[in-house]
Amino acid sequence: METDLNDYTIIKEGEAEVLMHKKNQVFFNKAQVNNRDMSIAVLRAFISKRKQEHEAMLSKRARSSGKVPEKDVSETSKEESPTENGEDNGKTNGEHKVTSQDGPKEAAKIAYESARRELKPPRVLEALSASGLRALRYAREVEGIGQVVALDNDPASVEACQRNIKFNGLMSTSKVESHLTDARVHMLSHPKEFDVVDLDPYGAPSIFLDSAVQSVADGGLLMCTATDMAVLCGANGEVCYSKYGSYPLKGKYCHEMALRILLASIESHANRYKRYIVPVLSVQMDFYVRVFVRVYTSASAMKNTPLKLSYVYQCIGCDSFHLQSVGRSLPKNNSVRYLPGVGPVVPQDCTHCGKKYNMGGPIWSAPMHDQEWVTSILSGVKSMKGRYPAYDRICAVLTTISEELPDVPLFLSLHSLSATLKCTSPSAALFRSAVINANYRVSGSHVNPLGIKTDAPMEIIWDIMRCWVKNHPIKPQSPDHPGSVILSKEPSHQADFSRHVGSLSKAQTKKVARFLPNPEKHWGPKIRAGRTITSKHVSLLGHEAVNGHLNGNHKEEGAEEEEDEEEEPQEDIIEDEPDLKRQKTAAEDIASTS
Repeated sequence: METDLNDYTIIKEGEAEVLMHKKNQVFFNKAQVNNRDMSIAVLRAFISKRKQEHEAMLSKRARSSGKVPEKDVSETSKEESPTENGEDNGKTNGEHKVTSQDGPKEAAKIAYESARRELKPPRVLEALSASGLRALRYAREVEGIGQVVALDNDPASVEACQRNIKFNGLMSTSKVESHLTDARVHMLSHPKEFDVVDLDPYGAPSIFLDSAVQSVADGGLLMCTATDMAVLCGANGEVCYSKYGSYPLKGKYCHEMALRILLASIESHANRYKRYIVPVLSVQMDFYVRVFVRVYTSASAMKNTPLKLSYVYQCIGCDSFHLQSVGRSLPKNNSVRYLPGVGPVVPQDCTHCGKKYNMGGPIWSAPMHDQEWVTSILSGVKSMKGRYPAYDRICAVLTTISEELPDVPLFLSLHSLSATLKCTSPSAALFRSAVINANYRVSGSHVNPLGIKTDAPMEIIWDIMRCWVKNHPIKPQSPDHPGSVILSKEPSHQADFSRHVGSLSKAQTKKVARFLPNPEKHWGPKIRAGRTITSKHVSLLGHEAVNGHLNGNHKEEGAEEEEDEEEEPQEDIIEDEPDLKRQKTAAEDIASTS
């Protein structure tokens, strides 16, 4: 079937090009270039790490047998490596039959080489492909990638994906295949067959998690996006609990809590099949959260899951929060005994301001990044700067993540602490210096420029703020106000605000950008494919985009119906119905939680 290019717009991103119909038939979101670039960076690191782990496993197996010294293995790999035409030193298809004349060392060498050739290029499943842009970029840009399977249950999307595969040439057609099917059914019918599974739905990924954790190979990578940030950040707590099994809280840390809720949900689904996850990177960016986790199978390791989960107690009066672990472990002889967590960790009333607590969770309270991975991904991105369209943004995010405290869940907001006390806010450098001088650790957060991660208890934090207020007096407040109650107590710790060398991060010292503005206006989630764009979408797309789309539709409809009505002027299109209330868009929902 021939394609009329006049009906399409060619969109180029990275090394892939896709044909997008001028009508809103197949979903494409320009803002997700950050998501796709980050995924490619992690996928490159995963392929390299996978190869290193395989080599290390084979070397360990060879050494444990005591039959193959390492230098013999290296010599064997050179002597017996298959040639380009498939022949292995005269032996057809690289086969070697072990005879009685071969000694144990020779047999071990041959077994090593045979196992070494078993590592095949990774298979990637993109469960919700839409236009296929992500799958095409994986196939064209990631070295060492194997087959990429793109799925969708929308016929228009599959047709567009197949058209784009052909449009991108031989390399794409040989690596990428598109299927019209329900992703959940396909993943359930192919258990542990994919080395990488990518979930990037329009909204919540919760309905795909159960099948996704079953289709990932042991040690494989699961990449998952959630764009329902209003739900994850506490606007509809009951909906979040029904989808993810956790109750969110409306703290300043709500976006990081969204990440940890998603991780806890994936872990819960994996546990049902004696599997568990190990996060390598968790990112909150733009209007969504994105996690990268490795999935393993182990009934014994799965028992540690309650140790990685915690409930959160958030004071409704001040910024104080406390975590209570779901479970604990005790060593017993040569084994480990697992017990429920000890609690509650807080009294009925907040010890700082006297108000009540809200309880949320459970959330993932273990580290949500692997700093070794983050460093490797960041160095890989910097070495291939020209191959990432969103280089500046992902480099800034990875730089900030690389300096986060990995073992400190959630964070404090400096402005929120000051707002509770009704005082002027100390600079971030002064506050960090006071924490460091009190012999505690402190860092920033990639989620919020004002976020402060620290292992200092809330008693020390409020003592620092009390000492700050003594030097910067405030107006008298109501005695029942939380800030007044906090300031009525004398500090037990005298804060030292002298500037510490560690108060600035390495990125700040080197003046490396960490938080970048959006590249253009109306940067965010776009209209779901198939929906009619009307005047209510102005805040989402902008006046020019909406006017141009409506004008285009007006012309097409007029041509089909052969009507000679005059075209309405552009400036009147948005103002036709000034009294209609605009419906709340996804972008406004997200903004309301920020």
